[in-house]
Amino acid sequence: MRIERRSFQAEDKGLPETMSLSLRRIFLARGVCSSQELDYRLPLLLRPDSLFDLSNAACILADAIEAGQKILIVGDFDADGATSTSLGILALEAMGAIAPEYLVPNRFEFGYGLTPEIVEVAQQSAPDVLVTVDNGIASIDGVLAAKKYGMKVVVTDHHLPGDALPAADAIVNPNHPDCGFPSKNLAGVGVIFYVMSAVRAELKQRHWFTDQHIPEPKMADYLDIVALGTVADVVPLDANNRILVQQGIKRIQAGLARPGILALLEVGRRDHTQLKASDLGFVVGPRLNAAGRLDDMSIGIECLLAVHPHQAREYAQQLDQFNRERKAIESDMKEQAELALASLLGDDADMPNGMCFYDADWHQGVIGILASRMKEKCHRPVIAFARTGEDELKGSARSIPGVHIRDALDLLAKRYPQLLSKFGGHAMAAGMSIKESHYDAFRLAFDAIITEWVTPEQLEATLLTDGPLASEDFSLSFAEQVRLSGPWGQMFPEPCFDGVFDILQQRIVGEKHLKLMVREPSSGLMLDAISFFVDLEKWPDQTANQVRLVYKLDVNEFRGQRNLQLLVDYLEPA
Repeated sequence: MRIERRSFQAEDKGLPETMSLSLRRIFLARGVCSSQELDYRLPLLLRPDSLFDLSNAACILADAIEAGQKILIVGDFDADGATSTSLGILALEAMGAIAPEYLVPNRFEFGYGLTPEIVEVAQQSAPDVLVTVDNGIASIDGVLAAKKYGMKVVVTDHHLPGDALPAADAIVNPNHPDCGFPSKNLAGVGVIFYVMSAVRAELKQRHWFTDQHIPEPKMADYLDIVALGTVADVVPLDANNRILVQQGIKRIQAGLARPGILALLEVGRRDHTQLKASDLGFVVGPRLNAAGRLDDMSIGIECLLAVHPHQAREYAQQLDQFNRERKAIESDMKEQAELALASLLGDDADMPNGMCFYDADWHQGVIGILASRMKEKCHRPVIAFARTGEDELKGSARSIPGVHIRDALDLLAKRYPQLLSKFGGHAMAAGMSIKESHYDAFRLAFDAIITEWVTPEQLEATLLTDGPLASEDFSLSFAEQVRLSGPWGQMFPEPCFDGVFDILQQRIVGEKHLKLMVREPSSGLMLDAISFFVDLEKWPDQTANQVRLVYKLDVNEFRGQRNLQLLVDYLEPA
């Protein structure tokens, strides 16, 4: 593990004079150089005008609402897809659409996206307009199938397009080649938020709400859902996404969230009044995702759509149980993958640069998480596969900084067109299908391409820190400042620091966690620290008198007492 300190990416052009030097350094290292970039008021959201085809999509949906036509949303089976679907249904209902419906492909029967097969299922509802959320940009055959049935098709997506685009009536995607929208990092839920905002504006211009005596919906009411989907999908938190997330967090903290989100926080034992963005990513998101991984995402969507708190709690408890089952399955799969890795390296062979793992008994709903875990362990691009049918495997890929995994798969498909049945995704995550009989050839081809692309430095895990913390900043007030300066997340990481401390006490708590009492040498300040899921073969280490920590600041609340605590990301004897 290499520990490096972040350097300034921007010159101070107007950060608040009252801001502490430590906080100023943190923001400059993240490219933030003015107070304007930290102003998260809703009116500062990027204007929608430059979103390609937005007005066209808005007119199609407004026409359908006015005519009383049937609108069907086709979603995805992850948290972004669930939040996108829920927001679309809620907004359409609020705008007077007659009984809008949704359909989410079951990943075990249909796989991802608007396929011709899912169009056959959709046709049973005889929709006039079909709207995709968080999918559709690669659904060339699916869109053609829908058009043959006479449906109008509006694609809303954020994934990277391929060489060809579907022949939809409208495509709204910030990554569309003709789209000039400044932020390319919207999640699927962010895209449908903009689309529904445009539909509302179009209907208002037509005097629809006045004529129908319908209260004009407030789009801000849906920002709790937008915040959840944006954080859970791990898209970069650029300035625009930070506004969306921060405004959503404020609504949740004020108790103005959907009952389903509050119920999921409750089963996750989180106080909604103290919510952080990371709680959406590590507490709510996994429970929502668990439905799509193990069963049917409609349970997660119904949780978000629930109006009554008791109904929301019932759904949340179901999702919590799914998440417990998912964890057990994941633990077993991870153990098998680690055994496979140990066997692979048993003859002192070099670790492949692009790694593939496969077992015929693995659960296809959990391979994405397994790929993430093995990527963290190996610090290599990883693909985990599961069997989905006779001679068919589904793969889920996770990458490391500097390796665009979708581009790597695109190159592989061009060089070896027989190996990949289909693929799609982002820079850091992707999905694909291959034939089981092609697995060994694919594994070798993937490793060869990654080997061409990476440097030895990229394959060494690196922890970026904000350097040592000044003695005066080991305080509750500074920890609160850091928390309130968020939202922190992907590409806008929560501040972490490094330093060497004297070890005063060390013990295991909760079977796997290391509890420390340390002393900051220069000031003599004694601090609590905790490291979760330590290697029990290495810790506690009674021979170590000092320890180097990479840590975040946290406020630990227990029995009414609030104390500063160091949350340890990495530790090694000093």
